[in-house]
Amino acid sequence: MDKESLLRLVDSLHRDKEIAKEVVFQGIESALTTAARKHFKSPEGISIQIDRHTGEIVAMDGDRKIDPSELGRITAQTAKQVIIQKIREAERDVIYEDYNSRKGAIVSGTVQRFEGSTMVVNLGKTEGVLHKSEQIADEHYNKGERIRATIFDVKKVGTRVKIMLSRAHTDFVHRLFELEVPEIAEGTIEIKALAREPGHRTKIAVVSSDPNVDCVGACVGVRGSRIKNIVDELNGEKIDIIRWSDEPEALLPNALKPAEVSGIILSAENQVATIVVPNDQLSLAIGKRGQNVRLASRLTAWDIDIITESELEERQKASVLETTEVAGSNKAPSDNLNATPPDAGTTEGVKTGGNKENA
Repeated sequence: MDKESLLRLVDSLHRDKEIAKEVVFQGIESALTTAARKHFKSPEGISIQIDRHTGEIVAMDGDRKIDPSELGRITAQTAKQVIIQKIREAERDVIYEDYNSRKGAIVSGTVQRFEGSTMVVNLGKTEGVLHKSEQIADEHYNKGERIRATIFDVKKVGTRVKIMLSRAHTDFVHRLFELEVPEIAEGTIEIKALAREPGHRTKIAVVSSDPNVDCVGACVGVRGSRIKNIVDELNGEKIDIIRWSDEPEALLPNALKPAEVSGIILSAENQVATIVVPNDQLSLAIGKRGQNVRLASRLTAWDIDIITESELEERQKASVLETTEVAGSNKAPSDNLNATPPDAGTTEGVKTGGNKENA
């Protein structure tokens, strides 16, 4: 290869593959050195340098300058193979660094093919894989359709880069809100917590640093325009937008919406909250197959026990009866005859639920 062709090759790889010129030069030097050492059977004495400006190849065997023509045809073939390998490795490293730095971000691509239940997505420069476990349940795509997903993980596998995508991860919903709600991207509104069961329901708690900006209203958008775009992307997944509070008395009732909460009993020591709801709100508070209370528990980091007002009343009556029996056992029989039990309807220790936010 003459000097001009070598420089054109380096420039072409730099432009087309986005590989730094110095990386290409070093790869070619390493390839030529490896091939020359095998050819001359001199593992240490051979060194090859390429002039970065002229493209001239300077080969040395100790103090003796080697004519590149001496390397021979076999050496040239060996060098070509090593150069190709080095270029592939450099190209792999460029792609890896690019996508690894964007881990968690949303990318768009085209469904290229299916390998069993795994979807292979064309991302332009490379491919991404969307495993069944990272797909949304009951979601179907056809070959050639556009798809969006978040970069879940990036790994080097040989000379290739494996980019794993996800539509089921909580990051996907988080990034969708950043795209649709400018106040989140700007930092005025912060997503404090997010709990999700892909394809079914998501609960997201938000707070605003600006008292003039309604965090829930901003996420919903005018006539629900912003939240509609997100729900459409998630193929109808339900989303509850909740106003965050550092006070569990306010946060827990909001997290359990759309159910109404009438009281809360907190046990801070073991992070357990007993939530009291009207009798007709029990099934709504628990949700289908326990989904609502499960998501609320994950969102707030509290273990939640839901009881009805009737169950609370029964517990209080049982507690009063037990207290009366214990107190009576410590008195003389004549004293027990005049004992008056406490009011069975007391609600001491029960806090009423906080304000509910409806998105």
